[in-house]
Amino acid sequence: MISDRMKKLAAGNSAIRAMFEEGKRLAGIYGAENVYDFSLGNPNFPAPKQINETIKALLDEKESTYLHGYMSNAGFEEARELVAASLNRRFGTAFGVNNILMTVGAAGGLNVALCTLLDPGDEGLTVSPYFVEYGNYVSNFSAKLIAVPADEKTFQPDADKLAAAVTAKTKAVILNNPNNPTGVVYSEETIKKLAAALEAKQKELGTSIYIISDEPYRELVYDGAVVPYITKYYRNTIVAYSWSKSLSLPGERIGYLVLPDEMDDAELVISAASISNRILGFVNAPSLMQLAAARCIDCSVDIEAYDNNRKLLYNGLRELGFECAKPEGAFYLWVRSPEPDEKKFVEKAKAHNILFVQGSSFACPGYVRLAYCVSEATIKNSMPAFAALAREYGLG
Repeated sequence: MISDRMKKLAAGNSAIRAMFEEGKRLAGIYGAENVYDFSLGNPNFPAPKQINETIKALLDEKESTYLHGYMSNAGFEEARELVAASLNRRFGTAFGVNNILMTVGAAGGLNVALCTLLDPGDEGLTVSPYFVEYGNYVSNFSAKLIAVPADEKTFQPDADKLAAAVTAKTKAVILNNPNNPTGVVYSEETIKKLAAALEAKQKELGTSIYIISDEPYRELVYDGAVVPYITKYYRNTIVAYSWSKSLSLPGERIGYLVLPDEMDDAELVISAASISNRILGFVNAPSLMQLAAARCIDCSVDIEAYDNNRKLLYNGLRELGFECAKPEGAFYLWVRSPEPDEKKFVEKAKAHNILFVQGSSFACPGYVRLAYCVSEATIKNSMPAFAALAREYGLG
């Protein structure tokens, strides 16, 4: 018999994954070209060719006992050095090898950070709408996730509301920038306000409150948007990063944590994070991919292709009468449902072979999320179906 906790999770399996599976079912009936699946953030664009070339070179260059063997729980020193040097060059930071911990993607990194910080009964805050798994990650450590609604006009975090939600039990604030599901980039002004509010709460309560900045979409930004590097604004910051999106490597599960020396109890946090990496069962990040991704740290996927998709989908839906938040980053479009219950909107769209995810999965009902990391053809071919859906609601 499985645990009571897993019974609940199994019964309420992710709506994102469920819709992805529905897409495969419909493709088997109608043909993949006639199903417009915007459900899952699974990049359709290939990894840069340098990735395969680097992997081949590593296989020839490194002894197998080194390349495929154990290393420090924190990861290969040469990979961590390359990551630290890149961050310092791009953001004017001063990280060293000990400030970097290689992780099994950003998800693994978030769990390592939360395992390091949280005791049972503690609280973590986040800003809604938020990535659906945050609640599960926090509950992994018998803590509670508290969601603070963003400003619904801009979907920027509200520093005053966030500060009001802080209690003596608050240990961490998870921020996702650029944001999944809205595509919004949290501005420098927003980050400064959040930092000031949390500094004040730390002083008031006599506690340490850590921002965990979840940044797998950092490089996917448009129209000159800038993603602030939060360690420069708030000393108690841990950064979780993944190459899943920037290098189209979601299945390789490779990323890193940044653990700055400026944090409260930095030496202890860094040591505990390395132990957390081990006891959570990761032991260490995948060895080959540590070196491959770190050596390709200046490579990127085709941002112009993502931008083209963004414009096609945003402009196309706006012309049909749908209300959308214009995305500045990531590869998601956040659309207001034309009826109060967005689950009904999802079902009506499915009748046209259009698949997207209900906003209630992100703790923000009344909206839906579309992932535009699909082929250009999928977006273009979906427009007649979207037009038919718009007519059902008298839009346009």
